[in-house]
Parts: sequence; C-alpha cells; structure tokens
Amino acid sequence: MTDTPCKITVTRRLPAEIELRLADLFDVTLSDDDRPMSPEALVEAARDSDVIASTLGDRLDAEFFANAGDRLKLVANFGAGVDHIDLKAAIAHGVTVTNTPSVLAEDAADIAMALILAVPRRLVEGVKALESGKFDGWSPTWMLGHSVRGKKLGIIGLGRVGQAVARRAKAFGLSVHYHSRNRINPHVENELEATYWESLDQMLARVDIVSVNCPHTPATYHLLSARRLKLLHPDAFVVNVSRSEIIDEAALADMIEKGQLAGAGLDVTNPSPTVSRKLMRLPNVVMLPHMASATRESRLDMGERMLINIKMFIDGHKPPDRVIPEFL
Repeated sequence: MTDTPCKITVTRRLPAEIELRLADLFDVTLSDDDRPMSPEALVEAARDSDVIASTLGDRLDAEFFANAGDRLKLVANFGAGVDHIDLKAAIAHGVTVTNTPSVLAEDAADIAMALILAVPRRLVEGVKALESGKFDGWSPTWMLGHSVRGKKLGIIGLGRVGQAVARRAKAFGLSVHYHSRNRINPHVENELEATYWESLDQMLARVDIVSVNCPHTPATYHLLSARRLKLLHPDAFVVNVSRSEIIDEAALADMIEKGQLAGAGLDVTNPSPTVSRKLMRLPNVVMLPHMASATRESRLDMGERMLINIKMFIDGHKPPDRVIPEFL
C-alpha cells in the first residue's frame, strides 16, 4: 500500500467493539444499517475505497469487480464462507480476498450437535405440543423418537467444523464416518476413531445421520442430490450447518414428506433468507435462522481476525487468511 491514508468501507453493522477498533485504527466509513448494501451502493463504495469489509449478504460477483475501479485492493470478509465472492474475478482485477476461518468452528459444531440431538429426539415437536395444549400427560407410546447412541454419523467435510462435530458426536456414543476431498491426518483420524470413505455414495448408504460441513463451491453444489438422498435409508436424518446450496432442498422436502427420510435439522435454507414453506410445515424438520456462529464470542473473534487481515495487508504483508481458490 502507499503512504496515503487507506480508506476502508464496512458494508454492514458489526459488533460495536469491532466498529470502535476499526474507527480507532483506520480511516473507515461504517454502515448505520443492518441490511446488505445494494449492488449500486457496493460499486460506489468500492470506487472510493482501498478495502471493502464485506459480509455474507454482499454479492461481490464478476460484474461488481468489473465496475469497482482500480482503487479497491482488498476484500476483507467478515465470515469464513466466501461463496458470495467471485474469487476468480477478484484475482483477475488484482484484489486480494481474506476470510475469518477457525474462530467459529466450535460454536458451529455446537449447533450441529444440537440439531443431531433435536431432530431424532423430536425436541421441537415436544415444545410445540406443550405450547398448543396437546400434552395430556406421560404415555408409554407418545412422542417416541430415536436414540442417537450407537448410531453411525456420516460427516461430509471433516475440516475444522467437521472435526469439532466428530468430537461431540463421539462423546454421545455415535460412531464417526466421513467423506472429504482429502483424507485427514492419520493422528486426527485415530483420535476421532473416524472411518474414511473415499466414495460418498457408499458412506451415505451405511450411515444413520448425515452432517453437512463442507464449504459451498461449484463442486459441492447439490452434492446431496436427489439421487444421493435416495441412498439413505428411510430412518436416516440430515443435518446442515454449512450452506443450503449443498443439498437439493426440493428433493429433501419431498422425501421427508413421503416418509422416505426420517427428518432434517437445517441452520440454512435455500435461497437465504427465504425459507422453504414446505420444509417448515413438516413436523420432523427443525429449521434455524442461520445461527451457527451467532455467539458474541464468535462474532468478536471474527471481527478481530478481520482486523488482523486488514492491518497486515495495509502494512505490506500477506494477510494470514488470504483465500486461495485451489485450497477451498
């Protein structure tokens, strides 16, 4: 970067502590709105900024980078997922992209484990029964769910979040199976007592619960397609705390409605923030409003990570969380 002051634009409200740190360290324009910027406003901000501090709701596509001008040099994303950013277009226009990995893994895994427990044990159905006055007292046959102990959990993507899910699942007595683009370190695999499946199809045919923890990329779009969902047995459950685009939601809803799957726990829905009304109507589906990283601790850590990336870049160093498309 040059010796001239570096201008940073934040596209959306961030935790107050992070906004104060940004204002203290940089020449920054903060947002007074908690909604995503319009495409036109994003382009206007980029033309007047060296750094855009973006969030999930900002669509930084090829058209954005084509119109952003020459001043923009860094997109510092507040979040781990970068599927809303056209990385190839960013690179082609000389723009570095960073994200905030690692810091939300434990909290995201907590939500995944909560869904793994909530759906088979019918927790939300039980709450709704109480709220609607349908509970007439304990019964030996009412509201029976499924135990998770002894079941097989198939994790798609055994990265940071996937490994954190595996540790929790192991403590609850589930056996861990996984499919990833690459097999993990043998020491970690042994620690988790995890079984690796090179074939996703073969794993799906043998597990009781599927946890989606891989990133959304062109290669993972509808990775759980209608064909693959049909490989699961009818008593199987699907849990997703990653990105909704990884699952064919229409096929998922249809199969659950027909009794071809036992249920699902979804922290994300496609297209966000619109919610699938069909899925919401199904009693054996638990849906959350994208809450996996929604703790004060995670959001503050994400902000600090973003600050580090910006400061390192401005000081002329490679930021630690530079996104390299080939590594996704």
